[in-house]
Amino acid sequence: MKKTLLTGIFAIATIFSLSGQTEMESAQPEFEIKVITSVESIVPLGLGRSRIISSTAERDYTEFSSEQTEEDNTRNKSKRKDIRVKDFEETKLLNFYNVGGIRFQNIAANDAVISSKLTTMLAEGWDLLFVTSGVESDAGETDEQGIFITRYIFKRKL
Repeated sequence: MKKTLLTGIFAIATIFSLSGQTEMESAQPEFEIKVITSVESIVPLGLGRSRIISSTAERDYTEFSSEQTEEDNTRNKSKRKDIRVKDFEETKLLNFYNVGGIRFQNIAANDAVISSKLTTMLAEGWDLLFVTSGVESDAGETDEQGIFITRYIFKRKL
C-alpha cells in the first residue's frame, strides 16, 4: 500500500514537472522576423548609391532599451559601436537617375533584382508580412539628395 502511494505521488510529481517544462518551452518564440531594406538613390546625375541590405547578425533589442518612469528616468547607456552591425549582405542596385535624367531601365533592373531576392526568401520558407516605403526627395536647388527606401518584413516559423 505504501509502495503504491509513493509510486502515485512520484507519478503526479513527474507529470507536474513535465507540464512546467512544457510551459517554459512554449515561452520560446515560435517565429523569427527578418527585415530586408532596399535603398534606391534619387540623386541627380546618378551620383548616389543604391543597395539591398540584409543583416546577417542578430541583436537583442532589450540590451539597448530602457523604460522611463516618473521615478526613474535613467537612459540606456549603450554605445553606438555596440549596436552597429558589421555582418550584412549587400546587393548592388542601380540608381534611378543618370546624366540624362530618370532611367527607366534602371528601375526595371532593380525590380528584377529585388524580385529575385524576395523569391529566394519565399523559397527559404519566409512569409512576407508587410512592405513599407518612404522617400526623402530632392527639395530644390540647394538639396540634391534623395533616397527611396522600402522595407520588406518577413516571418518564418522556427
